[in-house]
Amino acid sequence: MTAHRIRVARRTARWDDGSVTVADAMDFWSFAAGAANVIMQLSRPGVGHGVVESPVESGNLMKHPWKRARTTFTYLAVAVRGTDEDRAAFRAAVDDVHRHVRSTPSSPVRYSAFDRDLQMWVAACLFVGLEDTYELLRGEMTPQQREQFYRSAWPLGTTLQVTDDQWPPSRADFDTYWDAACTQVALDPAVRDYLTDLIDLRMINPVLGVPFRPLLRFLTAGFLAPVFRDALGLRWGAGRQWWFERLFLVVAFVNRFLPEFVRQGGTFLLLADVRSRVRRQRRLV
Repeated sequence: MTAHRIRVARRTARWDDGSVTVADAMDFWSFAAGAANVIMQLSRPGVGHGVVESPVESGNLMKHPWKRARTTFTYLAVAVRGTDEDRAAFRAAVDDVHRHVRSTPSSPVRYSAFDRDLQMWVAACLFVGLEDTYELLRGEMTPQQREQFYRSAWPLGTTLQVTDDQWPPSRADFDTYWDAACTQVALDPAVRDYLTDLIDLRMINPVLGVPFRPLLRFLTAGFLAPVFRDALGLRWGAGRQWWFERLFLVVAFVNRFLPEFVRQGGTFLLLADVRSRVRRQRRLV
């Protein structure tokens, strides 16, 4: 799996040996991997063209970046920490948008936003991103903890159309699925240009983008496994890897002393916003 997962030689020591869930991975530092996860998801041609060709303008990342970011982070909050009622409400809202996302006769690949295989791929990318950031921030999990973490992450997909029996039954089975799924990674010029614009922050004011662009490119490349990095043409090497690992040793040390309401306050606020919107019958996405 060396080409399909990031490799980290040095990471922080474990916080504790207790049980874990994917909710523990929702510390705000984890969103540093957000752009990398978008690239992973869109590296599957059906997902990539579904996003690039989508007629739903309100969800267009390049036109409404903050709204799209809020929707994505809210989905994570609902899937990971929400109740069954929260998930049902958000599923209905997402389904309403997804009805408009399907290939046309001119599309180079066939796709539908209701394709359960594509949704499984997106959910798998979300899981991989959360597992990677969790271990950078909290230390490497034991095999038992890794299994607990994996099982608790199933709502990342089952909140939409992915079924329980579609998820690989164990963490080891997931590795097998992931290796096979990564062989379908491919970026054509249209999707590659879209993703390049994303990490170059073309969707925001150029003045604001200048100071953040180098950091975003560095973090994004660091959180991408070689198969994705190579597909997008991002450079990486031993020197950058050394700095990436040292950066997260420092971040993990700081994170260890932050109370939960600081580390995960954004998640709780997003969840509260969903419940408020449901009560007031306002749009969720």
